[in-house]
Parts: sequence; C-alpha cells; structure tokens
Amino acid sequence: MGKVVINTTGKQPKMIIYKPSKWKRIQKDWQLYSLLILPIVYFVIFKYGPMFGNIIAFRRFVPGGKLYGEEWVGLRYIMMFINDPTFWNVFKNTFVLGTLSLVICFPLPIIFALLLNELTSKKFKKFVQTVSYLPHFLSIVIIAGMVLQLTSMNGTINTVVEFFTGERINFMQEAGWFRTIYISSEVWQTLGWGAILYLAALTNIDHGLYEAARIDGANRWKQTIHITIPGILPTIITLLILNIGTFLAVGFEKVLLLYNPLTYSTSDVISTYLYRVGLESSNFSYATAIGLFESIIGLTLILSANFISRKLTEQSLW
Repeated sequence: MGKVVINTTGKQPKMIIYKPSKWKRIQKDWQLYSLLILPIVYFVIFKYGPMFGNIIAFRRFVPGGKLYGEEWVGLRYIMMFINDPTFWNVFKNTFVLGTLSLVICFPLPIIFALLLNELTSKKFKKFVQTVSYLPHFLSIVIIAGMVLQLTSMNGTINTVVEFFTGERINFMQEAGWFRTIYISSEVWQTLGWGAILYLAALTNIDHGLYEAARIDGANRWKQTIHITIPGILPTIITLLILNIGTFLAVGFEKVLLLYNPLTYSTSDVISTYLYRVGLESSNFSYATAIGLFESIIGLTLILSANFISRKLTEQSLW
C-alpha cells in the first residue's frame, strides 16, 4: 500500500497517496517474489521453449541432424494429415470422447456438490467426500490396472453379467465397449475431486439469502435454482471455458494403457496417434504438424467459448 500524506499548504487540505515504485515493492517483498522463480523457469523451459520446435512442422526433420530440420518443405506435412483417412478417424474418436467427457464428466461434479451441500450429517458428508476423493490420488497405471482387472473375462463385472445373462463379454477386445469403459472410469476418478471447487464456491454464498427465500415460501428446489446455482455460476463458467479449451486433449496415459489394436477404431485418439507416428515411427515433422493443428483448434475453442460467455452471461476469463 502507498503512503498517505495530507497536504495542508493550500486553502483546503488534500490527501495525497504516494505509491512506491515497482522496484521498491519487489525489494520489500523479495521473499514472496522469489517464489515465482521456479514456476517461471518451468513455463519457460517446458511450455514456451518447445513452441519454437513447431517450425519442424514446415521443415524436414531427420533424427541426429539439425535441431530445426534439414530443409524447408512448406505445407507438405499439413497436407499429408489432411489427406490421411487414418488421421480423420483418430480425430473423430478424439471428438467423440471429448464430447462425452464434456457432456457427462463436467456436470456430474456440480450435481454431486449440490447433493453434498444438502446433507445435514457432517460425519456422513466427510465420509462421502473422502471416499469420492480417493480415486483422484491413485496413479493412472493403478486405475488402468483396476479397470482391466474388473473388465477381464474372469473379472467382477463379467461375473455379474454371467449371473444375469449366462454369458461373459470380452470388454477390452470389443471396440464398441471402449468409450463406455473410458467415460465410466473417468467419472469414478474425477467426480469427487471435481466437486471441491464447487463446494468451496458454495461456502461463499450469503446464508441470509436462503433465510429470506424461506420466509418468502421458497422450497429447497427453488432455493437451489435461484440462489445456489447463480452463486456458483462464475466458477462453472470458468471451468467450462477451461474444459472446452482442452476439448481435444483426451487423456493420453489412460487411453494408452487401456487400448489395443483390436479397439483402435474407437479408442485411438490424437495423442496416442502422435505417440505412434512421432516416437515409434520417428516421423517427428508429421507428428508436429498434427500437434500444431490440435493446438490451433484448442486455442480457437477457448477464445470462442470465452467470447460467447462474455456476451451471454457477462462472465469470462478475461
């Protein structure tokens, strides 16, 4: 904060606020500013630095050769993936999984947080929260292992299926089941953790609004519609915009651990396709062109979502 000085030299005293310079503020609170060093270094090395590597999407890159490619090839690799039917099948799979994740996995934590907020027993509420949070802290490898075990021919799910139908289903070998299994595991893993922000936002709502609504005769449903949801709407809008921005960034690790050649028709996504093309086949320029295309789509989506949100709800990230 600036230093307040009252000037009494004139006819009327005036209050003047002297603000210290930025350098003086940094010198005063250098311990706090020093905490920014590691995050800045991280972003420079792993986020902004690799952006220069996008140049190889327009140059022929040979492993062991020049850092930014051997020769300029223009839009050759971009035209390659545009004319590649395999890429468009992968893009379709990514779009479908991204849509399902947005439509199913995004609203469920909101509903879960609203339900938890209605619980009157604090002990039961803490128990439910703890149980729902636990899957988030498990490694993706452990999650994938549990999914493969549960859906195996001798797994728990097939035991139940056989009890009712008399047959067992080879879930992980049939492409039609992959999306159901992936979204189900994603819901189980992210439901509790995703509700944390909404529960925090609920605590900031003025309880006097609920009391006034009860006096006016509003039931719990009307209170939720007219007070609770509008109260957490800024948080919902912010997370929705961020989720739309990562629409095509479907979880690479989980898909890689769960899919196999028999399920490529529904499970192969852009990130796993880039892994096979870029690292396994050493076609780095082609993989970079696809990655650049994905990034441009993501940037377009987040800018569009932010613009539409600002126009319709007056809530946005910037």
